Amino acid sequence: MTTPTGNVGSRVVQLLVQAGVRPRVLVRDPARLPDAVRPHVEVAQGDLLDASFVADAVKGAEALFWASPEAFTAPDPLADMIAMGANAAAAVEAAGVTRVLQISSVGAERRHGAGLIDGLARNEEQLAATGADLLTLRCGYFFSNLFGMLDAIRAGALATTMPLDRRSAWVDPRDIAEVAAARLLAGWSGHDIQAVHGPADLSWSEVATILSTATGHNIQATQITDDDLRQALRSAGMSEPAAAGVVGMTAGTRDDFTPEQERSFVTTTPTTLEAWAHAALRPLLS
Repeated sequence: MTTPTGNVGSRVVQLLVQAGVRPRVLVRDPARLPDAVRPHVEVAQGDLLDASFVADAVKGAEALFWASPEAFTAPDPLADMIAMGANAAAAVEAAGVTRVLQISSVGAERRHGAGLIDGLARNEEQLAATGADLLTLRCGYFFSNLFGMLDAIRAGALATTMPLDRRSAWVDPRDIAEVAAARLLAGWSGHDIQAVHGPADLSWSEVATILSTATGHNIQATQITDDDLRQALRSAGMSEPAAAGVVGMTAGTRDDFTPEQERSFVTTTPTTLEAWAHAALRPLLS
């Protein structure tokens, strides 16, 4: 499995270990694995952009948990995501892996025009072409994305290029991990897509109100333009392709977009933004 130290992957590791599985984790820097985790996993150290590493690491696996790691600091993260997906697909075919679970995103169903989400769409296509049984989890907006906005939130600002009254799915990464682990342990056959939408669709104005209550800070949502965001990302050191990819993720799901998978009992997960923010965000703002 990839991203074993990420917001989703780290929880998947814990759940699999608790279920009696010893997962093989593909990781660039094993030092990032917590000391308590290392005795319970098999470590394969390398770079997902290295095709030979991925091929060797996947050998002997019956199932693969695949999440393309965030690479916002890469010169061209979209190209890297597509290259990593190609390596994964080649390794799955060569090793005869029978099941692949991919972490994707709401918006990937558009296939084109959603910035870095287009990389996940390409990954969906690459992995589907292997012939393995593929389960794609199309997830809503991660609560944990707010960690990247801490300085602004401390100052009382929550900026977005999305219209402030436009609702979309928000989800706790741990809930995504629980769905992923349950499906990996239970198994499936064929190709399937399952959304993970969190407990409710929220507008950015509603998010600001929820965060204010949960953290004790007065937070106001404001809408900025795509150019404002692009310039801020470029000023922070992002390359132009990386900044365009980040801007495109919201732009591509902003106007006249409805997720392919409707909200239902199956796609709804329990953890509320208020509960998450009180436990995870409030201590960082104290």
